[in-house]
Amino acid sequence: MSHPHDASSEAAAQSAAEASGRRRAFTQVLVNTFVANLTTSFLWFALTFWIYLETRNVLATAFLGGSYMLMLAVLGVPFGGLIDRWRKKRIMVGAQLVTAVAFAAALVLFLVLPKSAFTDIASPAFWALSLTVLAGAVVESARGIALSTTVTLLVPADERDKANGQVGVVNGLSFAATSVFSGLAVGRLGMTWTLVIAVALTFVSLVHLWFVRIPEKEIVHADGAPKPVDFAAAWASVRAVPGLLALIVFSTFNNLVGGVFMALLDPYGLTLVPVEVWGLIWGLVSFGMMFGGIWVARFGLGAKPLRVLLLVNVVMWGIGIVFTLRENIWLTTIGILIWISIMPVAEAAEQTVMQRVVPYARQGRVFGFAQAVEVAASPLSAFLVGPLAQFWLIPYMASPEGRASWGWLLGEGQARGIAAVFVLL
Repeated sequence: MSHPHDASSEAAAQSAAEASGRRRAFTQVLVNTFVANLTTSFLWFALTFWIYLETRNVLATAFLGGSYMLMLAVLGVPFGGLIDRWRKKRIMVGAQLVTAVAFAAALVLFLVLPKSAFTDIASPAFWALSLTVLAGAVVESARGIALSTTVTLLVPADERDKANGQVGVVNGLSFAATSVFSGLAVGRLGMTWTLVIAVALTFVSLVHLWFVRIPEKEIVHADGAPKPVDFAAAWASVRAVPGLLALIVFSTFNNLVGGVFMALLDPYGLTLVPVEVWGLIWGLVSFGMMFGGIWVARFGLGAKPLRVLLLVNVVMWGIGIVFTLRENIWLTTIGILIWISIMPVAEAAEQTVMQRVVPYARQGRVFGFAQAVEVAASPLSAFLVGPLAQFWLIPYMASPEGRASWGWLLGEGQARGIAAVFVLL
């Protein structure tokens, strides 16, 4: 007969081993997420840079960015339902496989069709290439929702804010690397080799993910297995938590700003500096995202993450007003650096609140619903601001009347029309 002390020691040892396994699994998932984000962002940045340089048309970047965010909005709830229905690793592997196939198909298109076919926004080849890369990037976003629920699965409740900070570090590091490499790849290697690199890294990530073990013994359903697409259940799960809908609406309004930045920030920067320099600038300022994530991972968010979220956004809005008031690359760079540095703090605050108040069995649907609603604002603003900037504000600010009326505020330069959009927003 075993002694009670021996039994308790064995239980403690087993518990410690399980906790160690979960920490190891979380680390491996973070590493794999880094490679996946690195690849997707690398190709998406490169495609955006290349298309604008070939077309010099902000409509192209606006429609690309807007289409990406629109698909995220449409597929957020279906992705969330699948994540609650299936094991997290299965979702991640499936998403990575689809992304790998899509990027490989884009490479084939680029090799088979003449390059001139991709430089006309009205060309079927332009949209075939763009939509194929878009499909791979959008499906890969399911991994982001799955990762948010995996934090809840693998990390103790009192450490999740710091874990979300670690996610911010990974996102920042991948963003920094892709920003540099995308500009250099487009400027020095061209789109063919850029696509080859993206396809290779995607398959490397897929193989690594296959061997990562995520300890999820069973799928727990609080109210029966969710339907593959269930907007009603997602809405009910959000309404069941007091204040959660208000938090999502707040983030939705903020994403109106994100849509405009997505559509116009690259054209603005590429007006000021060559593509290689713009890529290097993005790489340097993107380290701010990593440092913001490190801060949260080290110090957490305190007892009131909602208050942190509000204060951080006040700072971000102030920066958005001033960082393009003059056509000066240093002013723009410093503004983007501060903006990028505090972004992980805001994201970690929102994620931490939702992980605290939403039951784990419903988190996929809630995170998916939040993504759908929040990012819906971005394509709206991107689709609206692209034509407005191209056909009205840019020509107006370049005219003598526009310069006389607004030169005192925005100064002189080629990109004053885009700067006006940022200030007005």
